[in-house]
Amino acid sequence: MESKILPLLTEIRDFIWGPPLIILLVGTGIFLTMRLKGLQFRGLFHSLYLAFIKRKEEGDVEGDISHFQALMTALAATVGTGNIAGVATAIVTGGPGALFWMWITGLFGMATKYSEAVLAVKYRETDEFGTMSGGPMYYISKGLGIKWLGILFAIFASIAAFGIGNMVQSNSVAEAVNASFGIPNWATGIILAAFTAVVVLGGIKSIAKVTQVLVPFMIIIYFSGALVILLLNITTIPHVFSLIFKSAFNPTAAAGGFLGATVMQTMRMGVTRGVFSNESGLGSAPIAAAAAKTSNPVNQALVSMTQTFIDTIVVCTMTGLVILCSGLWTSGTTGAELTATAFDVSLPGGIGQMIVTLGLIFFAYSTILGWCYYGEKSIEYLFSERAVKTYRITFVIFVAIGTILKLETVWTLADLMNGLMAFPNLIGLIGLSSIIASETNKYFYKNRD
Repeated sequence: MESKILPLLTEIRDFIWGPPLIILLVGTGIFLTMRLKGLQFRGLFHSLYLAFIKRKEEGDVEGDISHFQALMTALAATVGTGNIAGVATAIVTGGPGALFWMWITGLFGMATKYSEAVLAVKYRETDEFGTMSGGPMYYISKGLGIKWLGILFAIFASIAAFGIGNMVQSNSVAEAVNASFGIPNWATGIILAAFTAVVVLGGIKSIAKVTQVLVPFMIIIYFSGALVILLLNITTIPHVFSLIFKSAFNPTAAAGGFLGATVMQTMRMGVTRGVFSNESGLGSAPIAAAAAKTSNPVNQALVSMTQTFIDTIVVCTMTGLVILCSGLWTSGTTGAELTATAFDVSLPGGIGQMIVTLGLIFFAYSTILGWCYYGEKSIEYLFSERAVKTYRITFVIFVAIGTILKLETVWTLADLMNGLMAFPNLIGLIGLSSIIASETNKYFYKNRD
């Protein structure tokens, strides 16, 4: 049965993630950048200040968690295997220039991420538990007045949560633990499910308390390891940057195990993997942004904007530079194995391999926590608050199941649902762009007084 379903799902997935969606995602980012007058560039330092220095609003304001906790919850769901395996795949398939197009996607994606958060906070509601609920399903139905489109988004998001946000991640953890420590997948599944249950059964406040510690820790460890490697190879950095920019606009010649790539292939791989990594435009992150304690939608939106910057411009860049400095991108190896090998040959005593393995484990676990909340709010929108407890228990069970299954079909279905989420969300962003611009102008005009 699976052998018949998988080819069909793959064909639909490839069609959904074809040029039209890529153009729409990047085009929306460019359109919003123009409407917001390049806010992500002129407001970057202010947004970093709000996120990492101020961290929370003063006074009694509506919301469940702080600015910083909302950002860490969203980062938990996006900083994951895409930053380790996705970057490697992009470079191996599209050449070094793919990293340049990941940067372009990230820079314009910051405007998209900002816009999603503005609308998420503006149109959020308080549920019967007294917690905030928001995201694309709310701003599409309330802002645009198209409820059926909001329902579609919630359906796609709730299915994606069990795939890309659950079983795919737990399977990645189990495989990494088995390869490095020899622990059986089923044992990892039980332990991982238990750790997930302890956190997610407590809701967003519990998730936020864990992610605000876990996410900075795992990013700092991974970033530090990559930085040491780059310092050890500092003389090759100018050549690597030259290679990136040259390959972004010229075909990449075949070398070693690399088969060569056209400019279009380079651009496509960079943009696709960039979007997969930071999820700008897919509509997941604003669900977390809606829970933030804030008096103004723009405050949280500025903080949320830094998510894409950290994910793509910082973490993905470090991965890409380490791979290119190692020279192993032409070896024929790809995915997480390539990243692990690049780290391993650059750091002595197996430290590099351990950094990537632990990175995969922590990144995947944090993704499970973040996506559990996304799926929970989607289920709540579809079936009311009474369905939340059942959803959380079911989600935990599937964490364990995911470690012992072959997930090619699940992965393909999750990719498909992820892509389908983007269409209603992008319609909402474009249709409500005047609201986004109005809220932004009011905020900055008031702050100038």
